Order: sequence, then structure tokens, then C-alpha cells
Amino acid sequence: MSDPRGLDPQWPDPARRYNDLLGGKDNFAADRASSAEIAKVFPTVRVAARENRSFLLRAVRYLAADKGIRQFLDIGAGMPMSSGVHEIAQQVDPAARVLYVDHSELVAAHIRALAVSTEEGITAFLDGDLRQPQQILTSPELTSTLDMSRPVALILAAVLHFCTDKDDPYTAVRAMIEALPSGSYVVCSHATFDPVDDRVRRRLAKLVDSGLHGPFQARSRDEVAKFLDGLELEPPGLVSTIAWQPEHDPPAMGEEHEAVSYAAVGRVP
Repeated sequence: MSDPRGLDPQWPDPARRYNDLLGGKDNFAADRASSAEIAKVFPTVRVAARENRSFLLRAVRYLAADKGIRQFLDIGAGMPMSSGVHEIAQQVDPAARVLYVDHSELVAAHIRALAVSTEEGITAFLDGDLRQPQQILTSPELTSTLDMSRPVALILAAVLHFCTDKDDPYTAVRAMIEALPSGSYVVCSHATFDPVDDRVRRRLAKLVDSGLHGPFQARSRDEVAKFLDGLELEPPGLVSTIAWQPEHDPPAMGEEHEAVSYAAVGRVP
């Protein structure tokens, strides 16, 4: 999810910063400066971004190839990177359907230009915000892209930590999950300070409290698990991004204290 100021080149935006951390070019000087400041406090931030992205691609491939999921709803999609969710899903089945959701105009422009679908499938974009789930669920873009009577993979990758408690993200996520039919899945990754020592945790907390890098809230394992209440977690459960089926493509690398994110894939009963 991007900050509403996503078109302001003077202010760092989470989607553009993530693009920079992954080695992309769709970012501004303010985003690169923000990345550099974060790296001073947490030098493995680029590892964390890379491993989150790798988890996402493994999860999409797993759901498409092993679980037969053909519909994907990616909320807080961010800047398109290669390979994207639609590319992975449509490699498995060219008829797969993907709806990307974000509320950054810059993200919208890039996805609409670059996320090209196969002839058999559909790739679409919705200007929407996770904090307003009913607007997503009642949008014509959703109803024309996805069949909500059939299983859907809801992707919440590296987006929930940009929702602070005042945004009430638990209620928003519950609304989205309750709209999914049985047999659907939720793909979730979330930043945490659990694996780092107290010194690093204090420095990271100070960085967050400065407000200079946008809203952010890391959560503990129990707090992340609360988003997944009622879901049947696929093996290996709620673990570090580098520990979720790490042998599959793209393979996981690094250590938990470098990745600082939890990840899980859960089935809607």
C-alpha cells in the first residue's frame, strides 16, 4: 500500500521505496534517501525486501500449480516488478485472472502500462485501499475480473505493516476474508522486530517514531497470527519469509534476523 502522497517526489513513498530496495528504477531521490537512512539503522533492509518478494512468488506459484487457484486479488500491489503475480499465475494457467489493488496513481500508471495479460486470462487494476474493504468488494473492477463464487487467493504481502492500529487493519482484513468463498487462500507477510536484538529494535523504533518515512507498525508473531484467525495454515505455518517452503523457486536466502518478516499461506475453510 502506498502513501496518498505517492506522486510527491519530495516525500518518500513505500511503494517507490520498495521498488528501490529491490533494485528497480521507478523511484525518486527522496525514496532512495529514505532507503539509505533505513539501511544505516538496519543494514539488511534490502535482504528483507528481496526475501519478502521471493516468498510472494513462491506462494503464488504454489497456489497456482499445487492448489489449482486461478484467481488472485493482490492488495497493496506496489510497483510492478518482473516476475509479477500475473506472470507466475499465467505461466501455470494462461487463463488465470489477477486484480491488482493500490491507491497510488503512480502505481496505477505503471501497472496499467506494464502488467500485460495473456489473451486467455485477465490482468486488471483497481484504485482501492485495504482500509476501505467494502469499496474494493463492491467495485465493478472486482466483479468484472474475479468470480467471487469460486476460490480466490487474497494477497496481503508487505502491506499490513503500513496500517497502524488506528487504521483498524484487523477489521478490514476480516471483512476481506469473510467475502471469500470456501477453498480460497490468504497470502500474508508482515514486518516484525522479533528476531533483532534490543539495540537494533530501539533504533528501528526511533526511526519509525520520527515519521519521516511514512506510517509503519511492526508486529509480534502473535499480533500477525491474529490476522490469520480461522484459517487453515499451509505447511510450514506462520514462519519467517526465509523459512516458508525455502527450497522452491525463487529459493530463500539469508537469516531470520535479516529478513525480519513473518509469512504464511492460509486456506479459508
